[in-house]
Amino acid sequence: MEEFALVSIVVILGLGIFSQWLAWRIQWPSIVIMSIAGLLIGPVLGLINPQETLGDLYSPLISLAVAVILFEGSSSLDIREIKGISKSVFRIVTGGAFLAWILGSLAAHFIAGLSLEVSFIIGGLFVVTGPTVIIPLLRNAKLKPRTAAVLKWEGIIVDPAGPLLALFAYEVIKVFTNEHLEMDYLFNFFGGALLAVILGYVIGLIISIMAGKGLFPEYLKSPIILAFVLICFTLAEVIMHETGMLAVTVMGLTLGRTKKYVSSIGNVSHFVENVSVLLTSTVFILLTASLPKETILQMFTLPIIGFVVAMLFIVRPLSIWLPTIGTELTSAEKTLIGWIAPRGIVALTVAGYFATTLMNDGYEGASILIALTFALVFITVCAHGFSLGPLAKKLGLANQESPGVLIVGASSFSVALAEQLNKMGNPVLIADSSEGRLHFARSKNIETYHGEILAEHAQFETDLTPYDTILAMTGDASYNALVAQSFAPEFGYNHTFSLPAPKHYHTDQSELPISKRASLLFDEQAVFTELNRKINTTYTLNQVEINEKDTVLKDTIPNSITPLFIRKKNGSIAFVTLRKKMILNEGDILIVLQERA
Repeated sequence: MEEFALVSIVVILGLGIFSQWLAWRIQWPSIVIMSIAGLLIGPVLGLINPQETLGDLYSPLISLAVAVILFEGSSSLDIREIKGISKSVFRIVTGGAFLAWILGSLAAHFIAGLSLEVSFIIGGLFVVTGPTVIIPLLRNAKLKPRTAAVLKWEGIIVDPAGPLLALFAYEVIKVFTNEHLEMDYLFNFFGGALLAVILGYVIGLIISIMAGKGLFPEYLKSPIILAFVLICFTLAEVIMHETGMLAVTVMGLTLGRTKKYVSSIGNVSHFVENVSVLLTSTVFILLTASLPKETILQMFTLPIIGFVVAMLFIVRPLSIWLPTIGTELTSAEKTLIGWIAPRGIVALTVAGYFATTLMNDGYEGASILIALTFALVFITVCAHGFSLGPLAKKLGLANQESPGVLIVGASSFSVALAEQLNKMGNPVLIADSSEGRLHFARSKNIETYHGEILAEHAQFETDLTPYDTILAMTGDASYNALVAQSFAPEFGYNHTFSLPAPKHYHTDQSELPISKRASLLFDEQAVFTELNRKINTTYTLNQVEINEKDTVLKDTIPNSITPLFIRKKNGSIAFVTLRKKMILNEGDILIVLQERA
């Protein structure tokens, strides 16, 4: 039995990460792959039932995982993300959520056939569009920052509000249907919610103060914060059920706000983000693999399908368009946001709790809540997952150009390189803190950013969505290394490059590990001063068309020519690095730096 439990856990973990990788590889929404994987190993093939295997630990483990995911999402929020659209976000998370509650409840009653009591409980829950599904979709879609910020903020702020609305509706129904309960019972509910907010704020403030005073060693900072997240969630749940999510969201918002004052807290973000990705993968498979076959079959009944259609095409659009009348959002943005509302882990877990509770209270219609919720989750995940990218491009709210390049450092050579990339259809942005150095780039009609690219505010002042590669090309090798290190987590190590350092930095760069040489551009002699000397004298950039298959780059180019990058047939760019062996194929275009004829 122990061996089977061990194998089940490892299979679920492995399958979750494999689903994420496969989704990235084939460019599918990761949530869709995870849902299919969970259904296959669970109700379809009957290989694993996590709920039976984990027993009493099943629900607490999922709840704690959701707490970490919500904390990661809320701690990453920055008020500067919604600069210019704060009115829209406020209306969506208040009036929009209320409208979605009322309309969703009416749809559940008149279409799904639930009683009014059960409808208003489940309608409150279904306002959620949480970070467990929204953030993976945004990661793949490359939306413009404004639209992405609205969806991200809505998902994270409303996620804890959904269970609280459902709980509030449940408490109100208990007061009005049970003559032994008085209105004081409702004040206990509001008191519990207020205590959860205070708890989250206080714990977040304590952690930020302790981190700011250096009371945590660096190697313990991430584990300590993660432990406090779980403690905060558990304490709030002990105070009142379903308030734990509210507490960790407030804790995350508090820590996120103090990051700009306590810089060391920001270093924890990548660790928590990685944990969150692992938990999202695992929890989605746990939930879908635990569904009984009867639930899967029940979700295809006409009332349930009709309810989901109403939620997609009536409730969601109205709850976005009506509250945002007269706001900053364009019609295209309202159309996209009014369509995208996938439900995820929170809806499934909380619906299970209310299904059991309501059935014990004698509400027979509650028996279809799990099937109703899973139908809404699965259909919205698939519909919105596959349509977000194409619809965003159709509405002009996503990057439609070839993969772009961000160049840090304006110089004669970087401008010439940017000009060549632009000619080939790849967008380029040159960032530099010197207005004078950027003047030449602007004269060549190259997009520029004037400011310190490493400053925190830079990400809110310029849209980096079109760019998937970064080149650190200043004359300061130490600064180049800092830029590469800072942006590698965002762009990926395979898309982060810098110029090699001059000789006095390293005795022999060929002795560097292959992983380091793979991030250094061109060749060992291609240092900042040499490249700019050449481009300012008798050298220029030229194209070489490749007419043979499987050609090794170093066998094609003489030593007097510096190869810079390869434009592949599919439009992608591959920069030449100190890792010498690069293969050229027929139809590729090689860009080189060579002396004028």
